[in-house]
Amino acid sequence: MSSLRKNEFEDVPLHVIHLDQDDPKKCSARRLSKHGHAILHKSTRAAPKRGFLLDPSSGVLMGPDDMKSVSRGGSIVALDCSWKRLEESLDSISKHTRLEGRTLPVLLAANPISWGKPGRLSTAEAFASSLYILGRKEQAKRILSCLPYGEAFLELNRMPLEAYSEASTNQELAEVQWEFFDRPE
Repeated sequence: MSSLRKNEFEDVPLHVIHLDQDDPKKCSARRLSKHGHAILHKSTRAAPKRGFLLDPSSGVLMGPDDMKSVSRGGSIVALDCSWKRLEESLDSISKHTRLEGRTLPVLLAANPISWGKPGRLSTAEAFASSLYILGRKEQAKRILSCLPYGEAFLELNRMPLEAYSEASTNQELAEVQWEFFDRPE
């Protein structure tokens, strides 16, 4: 079996650059780490050097065009920091890695802090969305299972997630999101 084919069945490596800026009791990244779903890094220097960084400001969608890199072992990396300090934290990461920034299409948060807000996803919700879009639905469901709001996130976003996972290109994905959400003016 070729290595590309073999890796299609392995879990995508998930890493979190964890900057300890939020309440530990509400931190989904810590919960993912505790359950063995993600690896926490306390510094940007310790994070993987290749793969994708979930960055809401990147302007490039995570989607079908990224499946090949992920199938070859590319990691998905999230930055767990306060939304208020996002920009300075992203600047620090860009200096120490070659991770390619990716934004997620519009989805609604189900976490108790940002419930119903478009794009204000917890780290776990962002990882699960990425995995679902990349066709790794079982891994997405598995990581959400350790959260009290995991099932609610999937139900709240069931139709867009399914449509996003069926897109054949990132361009198609970009258009599909406006079938579910209002296009910004």
